[in-house]
Amino acid sequence: MAQWREVGIGAAHGEVTLDLGELHPSGHGAFRLDVEVEGDVIVGARPRPGLLHRGVEKLMEVRDYRQALALADRHDWLSSLTSEITLALATEELLGLEVPPRAVWLRTVLAEISRASAALLHLAGAAALPPDGLRASAVPGMRAREAWLDCVEAFSGNRVHAMTTRIGGLANDAPNDWDATVARAIDLTRVEVPELLDAINTVVPAGVAVLEPHDAQVWAVSGPVARASALDLDLRRDVPVVAYPQMRDQIRIVTGAAGDARERYRVMAEQILADLPLIEELLARLPDGPVNVPLPKVVRAPEGAAYARMESAIGANGAYLVSAGGVTPWRVRWRTASYANVQAMSAALPGTRVDDLAAAVGSFLFIVGDLDH
Repeated sequence: MAQWREVGIGAAHGEVTLDLGELHPSGHGAFRLDVEVEGDVIVGARPRPGLLHRGVEKLMEVRDYRQALALADRHDWLSSLTSEITLALATEELLGLEVPPRAVWLRTVLAEISRASAALLHLAGAAALPPDGLRASAVPGMRAREAWLDCVEAFSGNRVHAMTTRIGGLANDAPNDWDATVARAIDLTRVEVPELLDAINTVVPAGVAVLEPHDAQVWAVSGPVARASALDLDLRRDVPVVAYPQMRDQIRIVTGAAGDARERYRVMAEQILADLPLIEELLARLPDGPVNVPLPKVVRAPEGAAYARMESAIGANGAYLVSAGGVTPWRVRWRTASYANVQAMSAALPGTRVDDLAAAVGSFLFIVGDLDH
């Protein structure tokens, strides 16, 4: 007879606690999952987000447009720059503000750096999954991730929450030797990602938690979760913003067909490698000029609505702003990749063995801060 069990992810309380290891960004203990089990096989699944209760949308509605950027930065905390830039784009659309070209291109480089560093930690977490994964200190890819964080730190002074985006541009220009710092990260990534993928393939079995293309469409997943199920989607190509319209010929999208956990990780890993030439070309074509627009002390947006969206490492994130003419947004709504990806577990987990649940859950590529908005 089938029985329902409450699974606590990471440190979250549940009848069963699922350990995703030291590195996995999905294992920070604020997400639960109900699974129906027959023997050692899952036959039903109900994700239960909401444990974190961030309320970020309402918090943004009582802060001015500049202050809201700090909350966006902490949304998907692995891709903080992507969230910052997305909210800034929506605000600038409301204001009718044109950002200097150099800031536009630098924002694009920073978004790509954010995507690479975030993806590397998701992949490292998979390679270190208990009980058969590598020790955290032995996981390939971590030197490359640290090198990308060095790029963020050199630019902004902070390794995680960069907070370098401003309404109208950026807080500062890139330092003089920044190209060399980025080049080092690119070189390390080219060496370590294939090693990391080999390590994942020894830990994550094939055929686990298959998400069929139809179900991927129904649940509106995006990023590697969608592309591993044969959905050729990427906002950088399909709805380009910042400098992506000028880089269409440099954007190569990696897709797959198997739709299982291993395929999701493979697509994410190979996408990192496919994006490295894009980063090199962005830096080579970086224009000169200022990186911000002087604004008054108080920014008041006219009545109206604006929506901006960008592709993060785990999928499509969007920010919808409604202004009633005040100094704070009247309404804020986030569309997050994590929320859609997690909901798709209900379609993919049935048929998965309980022993493979950790590999399956982590492969849906979510961050709890991005999930419980």
